[in-house]
Amino acid sequence: MADTCDFLIVGGGTAGSLLATRLAEQGHDVALVEWGPDDEHEPRARELRRWAEMLEGEYDLDYRSEPNPRGNSHIRLARLRILGGCSTANTMISWRPLRGDLEEWVALGAKGWDPDTILPLYDRLRTPIQPVAPEDRNPYVADVVTSASAALGLPVQERWNDGRLDESPNGVGFFEVGYTPGTNVRASTSIHYVHPARAEGRGPAVLTGLRAVRVLFEDKDEDEDGDGDEGGDEGGGLRACGVRVRDADGAERDLRAAAEVVLCAGAIDTPRLLQLSGVGPRQVLQDAGIPVALDLPGVGENLQDHVEGLVVWEATRVPPATCASGWDAGAVVSLGGDGRPDVLMHFPVEPWAVHAERHLAETGAPPLPERTIAIAPNVARPHSRGRVRVRSADPDAPPAIEFRSFTDPDGHDEAMLVAGVRLARRIASAEPMRSWVKREVFPGPDLTSDEELSAVARATHQTVYHPSGTCRIGAPGDAAAVVGPDLRVHGVKGLRIADASVFPTLTSVNPVVTVMVVAERAADLIAADHPKG
Repeated sequence: MADTCDFLIVGGGTAGSLLATRLAEQGHDVALVEWGPDDEHEPRARELRRWAEMLEGEYDLDYRSEPNPRGNSHIRLARLRILGGCSTANTMISWRPLRGDLEEWVALGAKGWDPDTILPLYDRLRTPIQPVAPEDRNPYVADVVTSASAALGLPVQERWNDGRLDESPNGVGFFEVGYTPGTNVRASTSIHYVHPARAEGRGPAVLTGLRAVRVLFEDKDEDEDGDGDEGGDEGGGLRACGVRVRDADGAERDLRAAAEVVLCAGAIDTPRLLQLSGVGPRQVLQDAGIPVALDLPGVGENLQDHVEGLVVWEATRVPPATCASGWDAGAVVSLGGDGRPDVLMHFPVEPWAVHAERHLAETGAPPLPERTIAIAPNVARPHSRGRVRVRSADPDAPPAIEFRSFTDPDGHDEAMLVAGVRLARRIASAEPMRSWVKREVFPGPDLTSDEELSAVARATHQTVYHPSGTCRIGAPGDAAAVVGPDLRVHGVKGLRIADASVFPTLTSVNPVVTVMVVAERAADLIAADHPKG
């Protein structure tokens, strides 16, 4: 392809694959720039059950967290470098955005992101989403669902995405999942947007194996193209005109965008790329030795994630292997707050127990037995905020990821995680799950006080791989915001962001579908500014 196109989409993950395809179908000349390879012929990226094979493998950037003053300092944060991005390695638990979450976004300055505007975008997604098929429903997990309903008084849900959680944010059951029963093909946007559009000759130009190392700018004091893009209320003189990319051999070249550059690199790499380009908090840039192109304090701030605990029992027998992904069911629990979920719970067939195992080894306790079952509760609406920052001007230096888990001053996150552990214990005490339980082995039945449970849960919590919020939407004049409701970067013409980094707050349910909806919204906003025909 030529080195100039209408739109450059940086990052071929969940948002980028969808957005690039939509823009190409509108008739624009679009290049989708992806750091990793194509996923079309990678079976592990296509089969939902094989998600764990993608984590910490050859496609995973495998970022590590900074020391966490009140939480786990050993987090490995998977970020996938392959077309399809993290939706090649997640479990595709798929939730329509909740009305309450969107209303919170509007209250924080995201005008035009109200439920009546955003929820119809869910209905036009091309990714197949449905309840876990009967043949994929694990019998052990079905027993846990029955026990959770009885122990917690929760209704069993067969459907989740029909608005019922907006009325009553409580339930238990098999989730709705993005996959195709029978084939187990996952509902990534690369598979369901890029691949078919490319086969029909109407998709974007997909440029794999190219890493964006810097956004290119030119000084433009006026809106010369007449598109009304004056760079937000900051009014600066920068215009994004392209990106510098580097191939696997280290050779660099510049790709140019005649209309716009859109960053879709995710909540870690989008702020990282902006900072490497000289856009971000002045002190962060100066400490890294990067010339300041634009002092934008919110870039990399406001990092949020769902923190997840774990309760493990020795099992009386081995659970069957039947599943869609292995993490197909769980519970949504409101503890009397504002009508939204407070605790989410997953009922895994096989627990992700690496941090529990580490803790047992460090304390001299016996290791986990061979046969285990588990429940993983997480904090639905975290109050703690972290940040992402570059360490130097070298693009190869990994970013500093400071989760700052459990540092919220009101202690909300800590209290919710402890509550989740106690809820899990209640479920395990009820039949029929109780017949699967031999004994609790982590955190252990001797730990009963809030203080004891909190200390262990915080030391061993896991990410749910939902980092968000690091370039958040905000109203004009909001110094902490990075983009406006139109997703344009404040102070820069010709540059938008469309990925999980724009979330003002993390959704109270798994966010992959909300990322897709952000991309659909971005396609509409861009179409309004750049009509074809």
